[in-house]
Amino acid sequence: GTRLGFTIDNGKIHNVSLGQGQEVVAEHAMEVAAAEGHWVILQNIHLVARWLSTLEKLVEHHSLESHPEYRLFMSAEPAPSPETHIIPQGLLDNSIKITSEPPTGMRANLHGALDLFNQEILEQCSKESEFRCILFALCYFHAAVAERRRFGTQGWNRSYPFNNGDLTVSVNVLQNYLEANAKVPWDDLRYLFGEIMYGGHITDDWDRRLCRTYLSEYVQPEMLDGEVALAPGFMIPPRMDYEAYHQYIDDNLPGESPHLYGLHPNAEMGFLTVTSDRLFRTVLELQPKESEAAGGSGVSREEQASQAVLDEILQQLPDPFNMEEMMGKAKEKTPYTVVALQECERMNILTNEMRRSLKELDLGLQGELTITSEMEELSNALFYDNVPESWTRYAYPSLLTLANWYADLLLRIRELEVWSTDFVLPATVWLAGFFNPQSFLTAIMQSTARKKQWPLDKMCLAADVTKKTREEITFPPREGSYVHGLFMEGARWDVPSGSIADARMKELTPEMPVILLRAIPVDRMDTINVYECPVYKTRTRGPTYVWTFNLKTKEKAAKWVLAGVALLLEA
Repeated sequence: GTRLGFTIDNGKIHNVSLGQGQEVVAEHAMEVAAAEGHWVILQNIHLVARWLSTLEKLVEHHSLESHPEYRLFMSAEPAPSPETHIIPQGLLDNSIKITSEPPTGMRANLHGALDLFNQEILEQCSKESEFRCILFALCYFHAAVAERRRFGTQGWNRSYPFNNGDLTVSVNVLQNYLEANAKVPWDDLRYLFGEIMYGGHITDDWDRRLCRTYLSEYVQPEMLDGEVALAPGFMIPPRMDYEAYHQYIDDNLPGESPHLYGLHPNAEMGFLTVTSDRLFRTVLELQPKESEAAGGSGVSREEQASQAVLDEILQQLPDPFNMEEMMGKAKEKTPYTVVALQECERMNILTNEMRRSLKELDLGLQGELTITSEMEELSNALFYDNVPESWTRYAYPSLLTLANWYADLLLRIRELEVWSTDFVLPATVWLAGFFNPQSFLTAIMQSTARKKQWPLDKMCLAADVTKKTREEITFPPREGSYVHGLFMEGARWDVPSGSIADARMKELTPEMPVILLRAIPVDRMDTINVYECPVYKTRTRGPTYVWTFNLKTKEKAAKWVLAGVALLLEA
């Protein structure tokens, strides 16, 4: 623009950062620019979703008979998913599109982070060796947290918009603190970086713990002696010039692998499996549908397949639980009995909805009812082996395909049938079989609290991992409950040593042995050599959080935090 005589100073560039109330300013700028041949820059158009249709009309209007030198530039952040895409098709069709892709891989990210600084900045601080050392560690930390996103929920529970501004502001704070203090204030720096600069983006408590752990591993007094490894085989470099740091990265950084982020190589396999699965599913959905009737029967291939699945599900679907009869049987309303009744009630709501919608679709496919959009969605879901949305509304979180989900549902119903015959707690309980596992875990605490007259708010659950499998348990424990059906992601449970160990290659979610859950007073909880392991319902993590189990570890808990180790109720 400067070369062609267009600058903000001479009034030939109109720069509008969009947000609330800026639409009028943008409209006026476009009008003036179209008449006088100026350039307009509209930033962050994704923030004004309601105004975008007006913008599309204005662009079309000004494209006719406007000044030949008039140009319009727009910027927007990409939508997180195709469903949330809001930029009108017309704007995309009529524009030249340029995307700014972030660097991929640790090497590119680390060079990119270092490129934000120069030799002059390195020499600004009076404590040069400390400043350079911590600055390099911050660059590595920035690259790690940014690139960790590609490992999905094992990287971060939620996606966060970490950006270069976080790093540059952190370095400014670092310089100010080093100048103002005689000694390096390590705790203050870690708090500022982890809780404010980067932590300000973070909304999930487990992600906040991960961010803090990274900083406690990377930013510590030992780094000044060159004794801190940022990754296996990659030490913090000694004091160097700016260009020498770039050279150090090229010469010493190991090849790209999850180890650079503290993760196990299985994390990449899991992520790539999910990505390829999604790709093949999308390809399947893009296939043209068969519009002609198959063999002149008047029924398409999709309808035949949906009808076959529909018949199979209806045939196997058990009758609903008789709640009145069960209420009569359950004379003593213990916490466990209440949980069983609640679970049966929720299962009835789900199976009734399944039965209703399938019978309705059956009549539609036979031509006795008009096919509605809801029926069509159900038919498509049955054909593509997806769990219909109308069912997931009443169901439990699950990432399984329809066939596996239905087999899992029948197992859940069988478990509830066994439990609800006499309401005696099973020898070992399938924790994943509940709609609401938290209610069962709370019931364990309530039962113990009533028996021992302990205050419920001063109690917690102790998780003791046994050496037994589900088949080896024949009687329930005297206190608490045995649970099974949990899987570990990011590591494995080593039975001989009775502690967490590194995962084996290609074993993404090894099954845990039976776990004994007991309610104990909070002050008796073992906190030495343990890893606070979050339990989630599915690999989605985040909103499917259930509980925290303290598991024994012979290594530093920080290792498992960085590896994203968690227990899952669904493999």
